[in-house]
Amino acid sequence: MSSRTALFTLALALAFVGCHRDPREANTVNFLIESSPASLDPRVGTDESSEHIDELIFDSLLHKRGDFGLEPWLAMSWQTPDPRTFIFHLRTGVTFHNGQPLTARDVKYTLDSVRDGTVITAKSGTFRTVDRVDAPDPATVIIHLKQPDAALLWNLSDGAIGIVPYGSDRDFQQHPIGSGPFRFVSQQIDKEVVLERNPATWQTAPHIDRVRFSVVPDAITRALELRKGSADVAVNALTADMVYSLRSDPQLAIESALGTRVQYVTFKVTDPILKDPRVRRAIALAIDRQAIIHALWRDTAQPADSLLPRGHWAESDAGNANSFDPAQSRALLDSAGYRPGKNGVRFHVTLKSSTDESTRLLAAILQQQLKQVGIALDIRSFEFATFYADVTHGAFQIYALRWIGGNEDPDIFRYAFASSSFPPKGANRGHYVNTTLDNLVQQAGETYDQSARRADYIQIQRILAEDLPSLPLWYIDTVVVHRRRLTGVEASRSGTFDFLRTAVLHP
Repeated sequence: MSSRTALFTLALALAFVGCHRDPREANTVNFLIESSPASLDPRVGTDESSEHIDELIFDSLLHKRGDFGLEPWLAMSWQTPDPRTFIFHLRTGVTFHNGQPLTARDVKYTLDSVRDGTVITAKSGTFRTVDRVDAPDPATVIIHLKQPDAALLWNLSDGAIGIVPYGSDRDFQQHPIGSGPFRFVSQQIDKEVVLERNPATWQTAPHIDRVRFSVVPDAITRALELRKGSADVAVNALTADMVYSLRSDPQLAIESALGTRVQYVTFKVTDPILKDPRVRRAIALAIDRQAIIHALWRDTAQPADSLLPRGHWAESDAGNANSFDPAQSRALLDSAGYRPGKNGVRFHVTLKSSTDESTRLLAAILQQQLKQVGIALDIRSFEFATFYADVTHGAFQIYALRWIGGNEDPDIFRYAFASSSFPPKGANRGHYVNTTLDNLVQQAGETYDQSARRADYIQIQRILAEDLPSLPLWYIDTVVVHRRRLTGVEASRSGTFDFLRTAVLHP
């Protein structure tokens, strides 16, 4: 179904809906999400639903600020007496939802269980530089490193990890216990997750009694639920056309912010066609991003020059060397030896994507734009789990995906492009190798001097803009649609659900 068809269907359906809300749901926020969280164990879950819900249930040592800096959280302070040692001083008087005190033993266990295989998790590589963790007393945690690691603090913040009770095993996700402002009540896979207010939180207790995260895979249905009043809020869960249509509803409010989610495509650089950087750059030059942003996103996205969000301290200032230029694209393809055949086609390549509506629409537009320079783009769309499995196993030529959250720290360049980060050790899924980049990411990761790190990351981004193992397309704005009875709602750049900590639900 096209975006315009979806808008028509929505407008038609809205004429026939009424408002129905269960009276037993007083002071319960019905929050719409697209899919069930993969894991409510904060040591394991890496998908968007998992991370954002986990941030409400669990606390981390540090908290991410809106400017991509960090501030004290469970750790009230920390020191680095030498480049391989971090000492954290914990907040006292914090308890888990079961009343058990949260101490250094729990922090040590959380990190050790990720590292030693107690839980099977992709996050184990995040702590590859940790040699050992000590807990000399209930309020002190000492992390000893094998080598300096400037990304460690970020990896100890919310979204990256949450502290679990000592002894939490692989079944922990079924009954998660944290220390955050909300505590777990129940979960039904592919239906809902229910949280309730934690009155014993060390933070200010939420005003909302309960949050019901309702899983609604279909975007049109999500829009209808908001319009008829059976749902209260959705974050980044509607197409731009649907948001535009809902703006006319006086019972709904829309909050937005410049987002950090970045849409990108990645190339399999070992592919016989795509191994030539001229071909990859030609594809980039054939894409009219401004036209796609206007047509697909109704201008609620911004062109991306890097994986890092706009305004980040390490963001490249080199500008975008791959702006729309179809004539230059054709010239590069000619120089690479790919001249048009009798039918005007130079070669075929396949783009894999998920069945998400906006991604499928993007694929169709890219197909038409690349056709103009003689590239036949074949599209293969799969349900997300199948698509993602293919991506992680390298079964693709080109794929389209989004970075969500992980691109807010510059260590993303090691994780996504270092030759040591081929899956399963990282996300270098296109098997890109550049020894200069490898040396730079290692150097940047081992210094705590931010100005020196920035200089290294600027060079890294310039290398990537030239080699193009991956092409950042645009940053997608954070858009929150909510009923006006839910107040205190703010859109965060990261699209988190943090506003639930302070929002108020009126009768």
